Amino acid sequence: MSVLLKLFATCPKGLEYLLRDELAALGAADAREALAGVHFSGSLETAYRACLWSRLASRVLLPLAEFDAPDGEALYEGVAAVDFAAHLAAEGSFAIDAVGATRGISHSHYAVQRVKDALVDQFRQRLGTRPAVDTERPDVRFNLLLRRERGTLSLDLSGAPLHQRGWRQGHGRASLKENLAAALLLRAQWPAVHAAGGALVDPLCGSGTLLIEAAWMAADVAPGWKRDYYGVLRWAGHDAALWQRLREEVAARAQAGLSVLQARFFGFDQDAQVLEEARHNAQHAGVAGFIHLGRQSLAHLKKPHECTQPGLVITNPPYGQRLGDRDTLQPLYRLLGEKLDSEFAGWRASVITSEADLGRAIGLRAVKRYALYNGALECQLLNFEPGASAVQEPREAKPLSAGAQMLKNRLDKNRRHLRKRLEREGVQCYRIYDADLPEYAAAIDVYADHLHIQEYQAPSSIDEDTARQRWREIVRVAAEVFEMPRERIALKQRYRGKGGEKYGRMDRRGELLTVQEGGLQFLVNLWDYLDTGLFLDHRPLRARVRELARGKRFLNLFCYTGAVSVYAAAGGAAGTTSVDLSTTYLEWASRNLSLNGFTGARHRLVQADAAAFLQQDDGEYELIYVDPPTFSNSKRAEDFDVQRDHVRLLGLCAQRLAPGGLILFSNNFRRFQLDAEALPELEFKEISASTIPFDFERNPRIHRAWEIRRRG
Repeated sequence: MSVLLKLFATCPKGLEYLLRDELAALGAADAREALAGVHFSGSLETAYRACLWSRLASRVLLPLAEFDAPDGEALYEGVAAVDFAAHLAAEGSFAIDAVGATRGISHSHYAVQRVKDALVDQFRQRLGTRPAVDTERPDVRFNLLLRRERGTLSLDLSGAPLHQRGWRQGHGRASLKENLAAALLLRAQWPAVHAAGGALVDPLCGSGTLLIEAAWMAADVAPGWKRDYYGVLRWAGHDAALWQRLREEVAARAQAGLSVLQARFFGFDQDAQVLEEARHNAQHAGVAGFIHLGRQSLAHLKKPHECTQPGLVITNPPYGQRLGDRDTLQPLYRLLGEKLDSEFAGWRASVITSEADLGRAIGLRAVKRYALYNGALECQLLNFEPGASAVQEPREAKPLSAGAQMLKNRLDKNRRHLRKRLEREGVQCYRIYDADLPEYAAAIDVYADHLHIQEYQAPSSIDEDTARQRWREIVRVAAEVFEMPRERIALKQRYRGKGGEKYGRMDRRGELLTVQEGGLQFLVNLWDYLDTGLFLDHRPLRARVRELARGKRFLNLFCYTGAVSVYAAAGGAAGTTSVDLSTTYLEWASRNLSLNGFTGARHRLVQADAAAFLQQDDGEYELIYVDPPTFSNSKRAEDFDVQRDHVRLLGLCAQRLAPGGLILFSNNFRRFQLDAEALPELEFKEISASTIPFDFERNPRIHRAWEIRRRG
């Protein structure tokens, strides 16, 4: 008779009841829900099946000991009572995860250290040796839970989070974890829809998580089919024969299910990069032949002509967590509701969001709502049955305030004023608004068919609530004036924290757009960094470099993304050398050069501190461009302060300047004072006024620039 084990499966909050029912279907006994998990009993086979087949669990834990743990010493003693040799070989490896706290243990790192000490001391005392720590793929992983002055030490049978199915090759923006995606599909009744012959459509599919999870669910593919690592594989209590039998069952069921699966899965997204990730993910998941992926905006969504039966539309649109996003996302949600009602009457539809007002913007009456958590973010899954009877009365857009109407009028005026010159000069990246109205303190830049909005620090006399309201109005008005959907608007917003005003965390999209300037192409990233990769106020300076570069050896210090080097190459430079300390920027510069056909040994990229390069390089250059940051405190080089260090920097540049050569020097430090007297061998000519582009005329102090030559 097999031993009955007491087990615990963890899951995201909100999935406990679903997980309870799933584990019961897998053979678990007395399954009962708890906070973020389910207690259950079962044989070793039940535990293995939970690891291989649970679509909802995060981990499967086998508790080893429970003990008082008010402080570090008690924790050590409780852990030391566990016979670790029954689970782990002395020559093996282990890792420890810790969550929670007690009165005397407030840091997880300390808790992990005490558990490790107890384990290692036990092995050394008994065997004179100890296992190694491996945090990536240990032979055995232990889990410590601290709660209410008690500690529970468990063996992690899963080894790594079970949402990691083994097929994901990339991550789209705000990708759902796979077990949360599975929960959405179950709450949306996808198994029943598929059984009735229905298809699945995700109009904002990102990297394809919902599509792949739905395909695996429909084909009876175990979530663990593609995984090659589990915490049981090197565990001393592992039953290899039982595991092999269950793995063979997994493979057989996957093969049988996929052999009869029909291509009823449709995903669309307008982001080519995440669609490529979705294709790779589907290929690694073994379902690429069943999923149709297409680059398409929501505005063009239609019911696939292959669909003859009602199906399910399910999607995870952006939530709008940053202040102001919610206002500009409402048109996206309204459009989604219109498309559901006009194209998918009779289907089921499910949408997850964290914002109630965005859910209401869909304009359809939800027939069911489920509370879920996407990480720490509380969300709702809204289930709809699109059709005329489900449509709510459309909501009137809230009228603009008097201040917002003034802002709208100013944006309209600026567009009219700049339009002809922008068209005449072929400029598609420019500043349209720069705190023209002091109450609305922001810069709004246009990058082709995208907007980049950056908040300035609000005056101390403006209270935080008023500043927030005005920020929301800036975003809303800009979206309306430019008729720009929220997904094409990048926002950089300040928040109040220690040390004063700071910018909040940037996105991590990794999304590069190709824009044009001066007949050249450049990659910009509007979301991930404070700066975008193309300084718009330097447009005339870049044009000046192109005019001056023909036949010259060109040096670009602090080259950033290499835009000025591209201009020099386009102007016929004999060669370009681009220097920056950042590998990220050098890779970006390389791509910009290649994008315009400038490759090979003539175009050198050097990772180095600018001053160190100038001291070590023995070349001469007829044209040197130097645009340093105001401050830099990189760990890989000495601290830099443009006011303090510009004399030394320009002196080093002069040493590398060929006879008759020219240095173009620029910086954007508002209080900068050039110390020309400290460099008597050089002749300085300020050219700032001629380097300020017409769209920055309201802000002539955006930067200062000089032409520098040797005297005589």
